[in-house]
Amino acid sequence: MTGHTFVYSPPVVKVKELIDSGALGDVHYLSFSRVNLGLYQKDVDVVWDLAVHDISILLYWMGELPIYGCSFGRSCVQTTKRDVANLWFKFRSGLVASCEVSWLSPLKLRRTCVVGSKRMVVYDDTDPNEKVKIYDKGVILHQPETFGEFQLTYRMGDMVAPCLANTEPLVIEIEHFLECIETGQTPRTDGKFGADVVAAIEMATQTNWQPEIPMVLEREVLMAGGVR
Repeated sequence: MTGHTFVYSPPVVKVKELIDSGALGDVHYLSFSRVNLGLYQKDVDVVWDLAVHDISILLYWMGELPIYGCSFGRSCVQTTKRDVANLWFKFRSGLVASCEVSWLSPLKLRRTCVVGSKRMVVYDDTDPNEKVKIYDKGVILHQPETFGEFQLTYRMGDMVAPCLANTEPLVIEIEHFLECIETGQTPRTDGKFGADVVAAIEMATQTNWQPEIPMVLEREVLMAGGVR
């Protein structure tokens, strides 16, 4: 059993239930933000320090590995370790997820947004009272009845904050560990799950995102009358 404690957090489990039940509809994309000022680590960069938590949540919610991942970042303070980074993942269903992590931010954010075709969810781990908020919001594309017709409507419904248990995730994790020892059941975060989290991060960190910036800049210089 691997110790991915966030997977045992009541808000994370609640969002998992919403996804699996179909209450959100088809999940389009997810965005994670985990930033604060420090704490700088000596042995790992910001990805292996912070993104591990969000990737464990992502894989727990999706129940599968992404088919593609990439990342880019920067070393602003230390010369050899990134202290800010962005990771992207794509799943076989077409679902995409982004993850922003930073040791160099004036504010502490622990916020995740899950956007579905029926509803949207915001999970804010720093909110002391309403960590999960379900928004009945979305966009509806109407089928055109005449040639050239294009119409969108926006659904602006209510926000619901479900009542969640205030149990410490570490306590739930330890109780689950003991239960698995007694019953022999497979832990929620077994060895394979831990290996999948590492594999997903390696997938993203080994593929650096390379936008075609030189081509864009070259075209702008030529349009401005510059020399090539």
